[in-house]
Amino acid sequence: MNIASTPGREAIGALLRDAAFAQILPRAHAPAARLKDDGSWVTDADIAMQRALQVALAARWPDVALLGEEMSVQQQAALLRDEAATPDGPGLWVLDPLDGTSNFAAGLPAFGPSLAWLQGGRVRAGWVFDVMRDELFSAVEGGGSWLGAQRLRAPRRGRALRQAMACVDFKRLPAALAARLATAPPYASQRAIGSVALEWCWVAAGRFDVYLHGAQGLWDYAAAHLILSEAGGVSRTFDGEPVFAQTLHRRSALCAGDPELLEAWSAWLASPRSV
Repeated sequence: MNIASTPGREAIGALLRDAAFAQILPRAHAPAARLKDDGSWVTDADIAMQRALQVALAARWPDVALLGEEMSVQQQAALLRDEAATPDGPGLWVLDPLDGTSNFAAGLPAFGPSLAWLQGGRVRAGWVFDVMRDELFSAVEGGGSWLGAQRLRAPRRGRALRQAMACVDFKRLPAALAARLATAPPYASQRAIGSVALEWCWVAAGRFDVYLHGAQGLWDYAAAHLILSEAGGVSRTFDGEPVFAQTLHRRSALCAGDPELLEAWSAWLASPRSV
């Protein structure tokens, strides 16, 4: 089955949903959270979900390797090198088995797996599943984005930045910028939900107008970046580069569903008073 076909997209979405209900939800009552060496959280659900998906995906697509967040950096780097060396090869899965682990551990209902298929140095398809809302976001490069069975299109509301609902992750921003956003924000209201993948998807769905994050990993944004792009949304780094890069280095991201709103957001963030 072609991964990027409609049947492939739907089959992988169903697989992701089934695995989440089997591996994540039953562990919600006792998440067994612990800190990793890098200071981030991991639970038994993260480990179980990654193992289950690695087995299930390999059964259908044995030639496609899997890069998971819960692997060593050395393993992850080797997998990225192998994929880069074979651009016409079968590609590589990039998995965050449980994005929003700290939410899951605390009992906050915003978390779920994120899965992307990289091939030829590009994200070709992506899936993000919101476990508690039972919402599956998906996209295929050049084929659009979907929320369940409905085509997903980022809305064009014509809002000014001062009217916008923003999603901002403060803890990874430069201190001066975070302070300015907190004391003199350019938007109407601000939220953060603690799951990078879902935050991108909520911009695509029009639940947020603009988004800002200072440093996110490849498995955090790869699938959701494609979902926003295919929905007609736009994004860039602080330096004006494309957010996606086939690297383990963390990337900044500023996003909007409306291109004009992104320009206003970018201009405000680039102004001397904002740094």
